[in-house]
Amino acid sequence: MNLRIRDMREEKGMTQQQIAEYLNCDQSLYSKYERGEREVPLEIMVNLATLFETSIDYLVRLTDNKQPYR
Repeated sequence: MNLRIRDMREEKGMTQQQIAEYLNCDQSLYSKYERGEREVPLEIMVNLATLFETSIDYLVRLTDNKQPYR
């Protein structure tokens, strides 16, 4: 799946290591999420959407609207 998580991470100026620490996982696992080599669990997607202040729909490219749902 082609996610926007790399783009969002770069927009925030964060490293993969910083995101991995936030998610409490290894950097190598987070890197696999970015490359689409591993499916991102729902709990991780919720945490990423919260961190990036957007919706899961935006992260998975179901919408082009960055604004999170109210």
